[in-house]
Amino acid sequence: MAGRGTTATIALQRAKVPFTLHEYAHDPRHESYGLEACAALGMPPDRVFKTLVASVDGRLAVGVVPVHRQLDLKALAAAAGGKKAVLAELAAAERATGFVAGGISPVGQRRRLPVVVDESALALATMFCSGGRRGLEIEIAPADLIKAAGAIVAAIAAP
Repeated sequence: MAGRGTTATIALQRAKVPFTLHEYAHDPRHESYGLEACAALGMPPDRVFKTLVASVDGRLAVGVVPVHRQLDLKALAAAAGGKKAVLAELAAAERATGFVAGGISPVGQRRRLPVVVDESALALATMFCSGGRRGLEIEIAPADLIKAAGAIVAAIAAP
């Protein structure tokens, strides 16, 4: 991976956070980036998390939830100290994070946004999240991701 690091992997390396990279060939015809990652890596969907950017009371925040579940916007708003959340426009999410959709990582963002990780991650030895581009996943201990992202933990995945 030398020379091909992303801002996400570089941030983790600089923070001396242990992680493992998993690369796969992204198929642009796939409808779900997260489910594509599950299939490519042979991982169940409760171990692979998607990173969604939302606007909470007009300020951007990030929710990290298992790929097979939806982000509970009301719960994200509460966890982020706000009242109302809506998914951010794609262009705003990409501009703020410096990543493209399907490759948005909770770490190494252009503008460090508040991050909320779903509490289900705490039950896992390791979880997967985007490594900063499509086709690149980071396997990391949940506690290490939470620390590296400066995240808080809350129940933000809709049942």
